[in-house]
Amino acid sequence: MSELFIYNTLTGKKEKFEPLHTGKVGMYVCGPTLYSEPHMGNLRTFINFDMIYRYLLFLGFQVKYVRNITDCGHITNSLGQEQDSIGKAAKLEQMESLEIVYKYNSKFQDIQKAYNLLRPNIEPTATAHIQEQIQIIEKIMANGYAYESNGAVYFDLEKYSKSNAYGVISGRKIEELLSESRELQGQDEKRNSVDFALWKKANPEDMQIWRSPWGEGNPGWHIECTAMSTKYLGEQFDIHGGGMDLKFPHHEDEVAQSCGAGMKNPAKYWMHANMLNVNGQKMSKSFGNFFLPFEILEGTTSIFTKPFSAPVVRFFMMMGHYRSDLDFSNDALLSAEKGYERLTEAFGKVSKLSASDSSNSKEAIAQVESNNAAAMNDDFNTSKLIAELFELATIINKIDSKDLIADQNDLKKINEIIQGYFVQVLGINFESNHSNQSQAMEHLMNLVIEIRKDSREKKDFATSDKIRDYLNQAGIELRDGNEGTSWKI
Repeated sequence: MSELFIYNTLTGKKEKFEPLHTGKVGMYVCGPTLYSEPHMGNLRTFINFDMIYRYLLFLGFQVKYVRNITDCGHITNSLGQEQDSIGKAAKLEQMESLEIVYKYNSKFQDIQKAYNLLRPNIEPTATAHIQEQIQIIEKIMANGYAYESNGAVYFDLEKYSKSNAYGVISGRKIEELLSESRELQGQDEKRNSVDFALWKKANPEDMQIWRSPWGEGNPGWHIECTAMSTKYLGEQFDIHGGGMDLKFPHHEDEVAQSCGAGMKNPAKYWMHANMLNVNGQKMSKSFGNFFLPFEILEGTTSIFTKPFSAPVVRFFMMMGHYRSDLDFSNDALLSAEKGYERLTEAFGKVSKLSASDSSNSKEAIAQVESNNAAAMNDDFNTSKLIAELFELATIINKIDSKDLIADQNDLKKINEIIQGYFVQVLGINFESNHSNQSQAMEHLMNLVIEIRKDSREKKDFATSDKIRDYLNQAGIELRDGNEGTSWKI
């Protein structure tokens, strides 16, 4: 098995990937919160970890991939006021919270299918794990790192930090956080503003309420991931992933909760996918550059001049490293579309290539395959991988034009590289779409050639020449021969 190196946010460097159990990988990724449709920034995270999941499978690992669904307890702090995001959305849309959850879960599943995401092995929901969350809260309280206040339970960050390191994921200093919190107006229930909710007392208008030893209420946001990740992957597992925006406070608080409950830092490797920009700016509704995954497919956003297919969007995302900034713009998508078409056109030729008895392309093909593995083993560098796939496209075109010679084994190896790295690892399943387009083009050109043939038989050379000239302008060449007329782009 090849040596894979992963950038570990916990240590701030690339490390050789050595799973806790040989040949097996446990991976947990923070999933969607179902109070709205996931935006493109969310989708970038999910696509990147889908790629990582795919490559681990490609290497032969047995992967248990767990990605949660937050359908309750998303208690966030905004301007000093804690709020339930799902309950707030339900009130705005005049629905029950369960209706909101079903509505946006259905949309998320549709998005996964459209963008060719593999389903995780386990997709647990927060509402199905209330008891597990309560049990971990009880352990944290028993260890003295949480306190009850007015029917709510808060994590005592100051007390925890006296005997445990806080800030191991984000680098945030507990002294600075405590200093900042004391400068703000205090909240009656908390000892410090930085203390985060493990359990919140129910309000009369709450739509989701559960019983607990501290009274009726709702779990906090961070505790659900601690409960579900450790339930399905154990107290420590290999990879914990999510978007860069989750480093603090979400992932930092997960570590504190696990250690506070007498467990360990849950993950050996912490991985974070970067955010995306639109036309050079952070994507935001206030900037007017906010769009959703289906809007780009349907062409219903003014940001882009045309709709783009899901394979093209996914290809564009893979052109950037998962930890790098990615800037969505109309020009960038148009350029990616051309690159995608160039690759898929070349890959579509492979099944039609004729094998020779000899070969002078083996070394070039082997080099591409070696470079592909090196790129992916270097912290999943998909941008380098795609550059190598363009090299493979050049080799294919040279074989097609007879500038290179390939035998049957060469063609088999080329197809294995395409299916392995382009389809399986990058998750860009172009075959059905490309095949349908090719068949439609074939039928259309047969009709055009038939019309031109009829024109020539009727001595209507003006129409015949006009058809040929228009096709030439479109980059399509007609070739008249003894066996009829053929065409080539």
